[in-house]
Amino acid sequence: MAGGKATPKKDRGLKASGGQIVKAGQILVRGVDSYKAGRNVSGCGTLFATANGKISFTRKKTGKTAVKTYINVLAV
Repeated sequence: MAGGKATPKKDRGLKASGGQIVKAGQILVRGVDSYKAGRNVSGCGTLFATANGKISFTRKKTGKTAVKTYINVLAV
């Protein structure tokens, strides 16, 4: 960017979308706290697949208004 400003980081965010087939060990999300690890997914800041399969997202209500989004890898 102009004026000596740093460029915005592009390494954080969702790396794989819903319905996509992933391999074990593939990074799904990096540096985003809005997604939580579900079935066949592990990690804290960086979520990665622990099994081969297809990605699905699940939303669960955790309070009156709070909703968490879980990333799952379903075996194919």
